[in-house]
Parts: sequence; structure tokens; C-alpha cells
Amino acid sequence: MSWSGWGDPAKATPLPESVTTLLRELLGVQPRDESPVALSDIAPPEPRLDQDVLAALGKIAEVRADAEERVRHTGGKSTPDLLRIRRGDTSQTPDAVVLPATHEDVLGVLELATAHGFAVVPFGGGTSVVGGLAPEAPAFVALDLRRLDELLEVDEVSRTATLQVGLRGPRAEELLGERGYTIGHFPQSFEWASIGGFAAARSSGQSSAGYGRFDELVVGMTVATPSGTLTLGRAQKSAAGPDLRQLVLGSEGAFGVITSLTVRIRPLPEVRLYEGWRFPDFASGAAALRRLSQDGPMPTVLRLSDETETMVGLARTETIGEGDSGCLAIVGYEGQAGEVAVRRDRTHAVLSSLGGTALGAGPGESWEHGRFGAPYLRDSLLDVGAFVETLETTTFWSNIPVLYEAVKAALPGHLVMCHISHVYASSASLYFTIVSGRIGRDADWDEAKTAVNEAIIAAGGSISHHHGVGTEHRAAYAEEIGPLGVEVLRAVKRSLDPAGILNPGILVP
Repeated sequence: MSWSGWGDPAKATPLPESVTTLLRELLGVQPRDESPVALSDIAPPEPRLDQDVLAALGKIAEVRADAEERVRHTGGKSTPDLLRIRRGDTSQTPDAVVLPATHEDVLGVLELATAHGFAVVPFGGGTSVVGGLAPEAPAFVALDLRRLDELLEVDEVSRTATLQVGLRGPRAEELLGERGYTIGHFPQSFEWASIGGFAAARSSGQSSAGYGRFDELVVGMTVATPSGTLTLGRAQKSAAGPDLRQLVLGSEGAFGVITSLTVRIRPLPEVRLYEGWRFPDFASGAAALRRLSQDGPMPTVLRLSDETETMVGLARTETIGEGDSGCLAIVGYEGQAGEVAVRRDRTHAVLSSLGGTALGAGPGESWEHGRFGAPYLRDSLLDVGAFVETLETTTFWSNIPVLYEAVKAALPGHLVMCHISHVYASSASLYFTIVSGRIGRDADWDEAKTAVNEAIIAAGGSISHHHGVGTEHRAAYAEEIGPLGVEVLRAVKRSLDPAGILNPGILVP
């Protein structure tokens, strides 16, 4: 993965000159003052861990402390993270990278960290966009879980699979596909994020309407904590007290390190079909999505771009700058051919009756082709001097218009685009992309992000739908759950991690 951008550097392409010109005219975007530093020119400070501790770590697991490996584990992939590393800022660089191969290795690292007082940051694909890999600690190691990369078991009777957490999305799908199954979880980070990261951040994939969020797919897990091992999940559902799986899901490595997961799987679909629909405005399109979500039929993929995102063409990243009027919806179906045909016909009838115009397979195929490409577009925008970042939130359907307007009002002077990314019977998620003239200091975006967070809470939204809390949302999360909720989280932290060595400063206010 690129150390200063997203994904495979070979897939990053420059913006067309027409788009660059438009950015300069509309937003005052100017070329960057200086080029990013080269990886070879970055010199992290000497590790703050003494040699005896590093030697002890090396007896438990593989340890790497060279400059390049440490830089490649610096921060996540938010825009502030990228801007910092592009200028050579190593303030978030780990002292070493530790690569355990077993659950017992992880327990050993946590025990040593507790004894010597250094922090441990679980590292899957490194794709956090909310400051989830920037601990508040004088010394810390990145616990890279890539060696935990096996498919442990497939239970075809129960249709579950147990996987180690270091598997990235494509490899997990490859292993399961060889057995005729899929998890069906395809977030925008799919190509680079890990199975463990999906669980730790409560990820939601682009096919969530059909397959469900990742937290809904998890039925069991093994977790290493500084206080011992948690083994959770004897069945999909249970009335044996509160479900402790839900305590770990979304905990972002602050309570423990997930080492294996058991998830629901489904047979590979016979057919995958994606189409485009146009609605005259965002309100009518949202009403149509709500109708399907509440009364059916439910497609596998269901998303709607607002007028601005449609006009810019961001809904289909490879056609940026070539958008149309109205609002573009992408509707997808996966499953057996006969079932898909019936569901598609019923969906067409509903959408047509609610003002939708069928655009055929073209827009859907275009979206499918570019569905993982938006982060590369973000890098291209940064390269020409623009500032671009994303944020997301969720609320009940009745409150969607209020929340939508509140976020836009909190970002004056920015180009704000939005789409409904995930839908449920009672609620939906709003996913915003913000573009502006270059923001030269981290504090500029910090100020804007704080204003947005305050607007989301005031408008009755949740601070995150699927990106997580990290450090960027921690203060607003505290307001969302209230003082008693904060104390509950702190009590759990004290119980599982009494020395506070796991990802300190992340999630828990």
C-alpha cells in the first residue's frame, strides 16, 4: 500500500486538465507550495523503547524497527494523516512494528507491554480515516496482524466460516470463493482493509442492503486482552445476558485484539446486476429508497447521490466531471437468476411509480467498475492542491432532511456532495464528500470538522455510521452517549486493559 496515499500507486491517475481548471475557477484551488517529501528522506526519531524491551519483543514475535517499516505504519488514511506524512511529520510513527503469528503471540506482546508501560496499536490494513491509529502515548508499537491470515474452518451446515483477522478482504473472498461462498462485505476499503478491521470499526459494505453490515455477520470471536482471552459466540443469537460480542465490535482495538472471527457466509451469487435510476431531486429519490427499505423488495445495493454529487459525476468516479442533472441512484441485485429477475421487476415497478426513470445497466456497470476508486481520486485532488475529505452520519428517516441541511450549513465555502450510502427500515446513512481550496494547516480542517461534529449532534444524528470514532469523533461521541455512557466505557477499559496500553486516546473519552 502507498505510504503517502491510498492503495496501489500504479492505480492513481492524474486529474484531467478540465477538472483541474474547474477547481481553480470555482474553489480557488492553487498548486501546492512544495512537493511531498520522498520516503527515503524521512528519518523517524530513534525508538523510545530500550534495546532490552525490543529484544524481549523479538522473542515473542517478529519485530521490525527500520525507518521504512515504521513510516509505513504511521497513522491511517484520513486527509490530515496523509498531509502530515507527506510533509515528513513522524510524530505518529511507532517505535517498532511487531508481527505476531498466533493468538498466544498477541497475548505475550500485551503482557510485555503492560509490564513495561508502552502502548500497543492493533494494525490491520491501516485504512482508518478517523485518527484511529494515532495513540496518545510516549512510546508505542504497531501490532501488525498480517501473519494471522488463515481460513480456519468452513461449517457448510451452519453456513459460517472462521477466519483469522489479518486476512484482507480480497484474500478472504478468494479463499471462501474456492468453496463456493462469499461474505458479501465490500466496503470502499475492501481491497486493503482486513477482516479484523471490519469488525473493530463496525464496517458497512456497499452491498449492506442485501448482506447486512459486518457486525450483523459476526457470530463469534476470539479476543486477546491484557487481562486474558475472551471467547464469545456459542450461537448466532442468545438470551444469555447482554451480548458481549457487541462490546468488542466497534471497539477499535481499545478493549482487546480480535484474533479470529466466525462470520455468516452465503453461496456465491449466480447473477450480479447493477443499474442506474434518475430522480428529479434528492427528496423524491430518498422517499423511493425509504419505500423499498420499509416495504420491499430490497435490492442488494441501494444508494442515492444528491444533485451536486450527480452533477460532478462523483457517483461514478471514472466519469468525474461528466455528470447529469437530477439525482443518480444505483440499484443492484445479487443472487440466483430467477430470484433476481423477480426482485428486479418488482423494484422497477416501485421506483417507476415514485418518479424514477430507469437508465439501464450503463451507470450501474460504471459504478461497479469504479466502486473502490474514490480514495484514489482523493489523492489526485490532493496532488493538484485541493483539499478533500469525507465524513458520514446516520439518523432516522424522518430526520434525514434536517441532518442533511445541518451538515451542509456547517461547511460554508466548501463544495459539499452527499449520497445515501446505507438504508434500513427506520434509518439511513448520509455520506458526505467535501472539497475546498487547499487547507494549509491541520487546524483549518480541525476547526471545520469540529463544527460539523457539533452540527451532527445538534441535529440528532450519530457521530458515525461506519468510519468509527478514533480521535476525530471522540469528543462528539462523549456528547452522544452522555456522562454515564462514558463511565461505562471507562469501566470496561479498566477491566480489560487496566494499564491502559491498548490504543490509548482512541474511542474512550
